[in-house]
Amino acid sequence: MPYTPAHCVDTHQHLWVMSERTYDWISPDYGVLYGDHRPEDVAEDIVKAGITATVLVQAADTYDDTFYMLSVERAFENVRGVVGWVPFDRVHEAREALDLISGHQALKGYRNLTHNYSDPRWILQAPCLETLRDLASRNLSLDMVSVNSDHSRAIVELADLIPDLRIVVDHMAKPDIASKAWDSWAEDMAELAKRPNVYVKHSGLNTASGPGWSATDWEPYVNHCLEHFGSQRMMMGSDWPVSLLAGDFVGVWQAQRDSIASFSESEQDDIYFRTAQSFYLLELA
Repeated sequence: MPYTPAHCVDTHQHLWVMSERTYDWISPDYGVLYGDHRPEDVAEDIVKAGITATVLVQAADTYDDTFYMLSVERAFENVRGVVGWVPFDRVHEAREALDLISGHQALKGYRNLTHNYSDPRWILQAPCLETLRDLASRNLSLDMVSVNSDHSRAIVELADLIPDLRIVVDHMAKPDIASKAWDSWAEDMAELAKRPNVYVKHSGLNTASGPGWSATDWEPYVNHCLEHFGSQRMMMGSDWPVSLLAGDFVGVWQAQRDSIASFSESEQDDIYFRTAQSFYLLELA
């Protein structure tokens, strides 16, 4: 019988309503992503997948996006946390914004879309570091996307500079599973894992895979993260609706479950909910 955990947290779900607010990175070339993706559109799939709680993650470097997610959290009981946005490089504005909105119980952390910026070391500039130290002092976390070794090395430096800041690397730093790339990614992840304040999300692997992907394709990457991070620094996320580029919600989530099915029940509990609970300070019913 497949293992059924007490809770199942989707730590990486996006929402956007392009008819109401701007998401400037989403162009018609993105196909299914170019449109509105509301909580109602995924509600049935969340139930089918057995997900009991959700963390919404910013999809635009705008206050509009953050306040939209907060409005969803108020209306949907399954949403237990929000990763919002403030401008990390504008220290005084960021501080004012944090003073204004970080008292909201749903706001657990912040992210900027740094993987879309031209400078892979953008996060290491002095103003960003000052804002991120402010985040750490407020017991707030940081989500980071890495899509290459330059990004990962910057996160290593950041983790060393601010060791009391909880950092999670989204999407396992996007390994090139389609090409079976390994060495550079594996070395980067091992180096990141040496920093106890760095965590990793098992998310977004389907869009890093080739056509006809399966959970078996992911297992070496998942196992490598387990070996180096341990289950207590791993969590799982759907990356919906980006995941629709290479699958459907329930199918992708089930493949993620299959890829950790050989782990012990305690390890699975960590990945399903305990790590998310401790990292994002979630209240789970």
